[in-house]
Amino acid sequence: MFSGIVEEFATVTKLVREQGNLHLTLTCSFTNELKIDQSVSHNGVCLTVVNIENDEYTVTAMSETLERSNIGLLAVGDKVNVERSMMMNGRLDGHIVQGHVDETAECIDIKDADGSWYYTFRYKHDEEMAAKGYLTVDKGSVTVNGVSLTVCEPTDDTFKVAIIPYTYEHTNFHTIKVGTKVNIEFDIIGKYIARMIKK
Repeated sequence: MFSGIVEEFATVTKLVREQGNLHLTLTCSFTNELKIDQSVSHNGVCLTVVNIENDEYTVTAMSETLERSNIGLLAVGDKVNVERSMMMNGRLDGHIVQGHVDETAECIDIKDADGSWYYTFRYKHDEEMAAKGYLTVDKGSVTVNGVSLTVCEPTDDTFKVAIIPYTYEHTNFHTIKVGTKVNIEFDIIGKYIARMIKK
């Protein structure tokens, strides 16, 4: 379980494909605090630490993860938003994030907001999935590359988020351009409500 408050970005140092799996080796400031079997969110994807060596650690993404997320698009040198799992004795600053990415979205617009930015993303709309809570609502929560954000001006297949300078500088939002694919996770509470209403 995560909060969507990204700690920093890690840098990809090595990628190894093995059958349907992708082994990613990364480095970040807290590598020495990690343990084997620990869950870490990578661009919003919960991945398990399988190896630690010096200042680098390795996680493995299987084929389903690669199909649903942007993890398979990463290259050596790319920056990845990382967050360790939430401690239950602290404040929940973001929202409940599972690390189970639902799909990718594409950045279709970036607008300057006098020191901050508005990013607009488009995702694949499916009526059946929307009825199950896979949608965005105004002032609701959405996770973009692991960052907990508030939705503005949603449509059936787009939503906008406001990015302040701190988030821009301390996450990989500063690398996102029009056309960039990001991982999104819809709010789990909305999914439960949709399911309860359907019943």
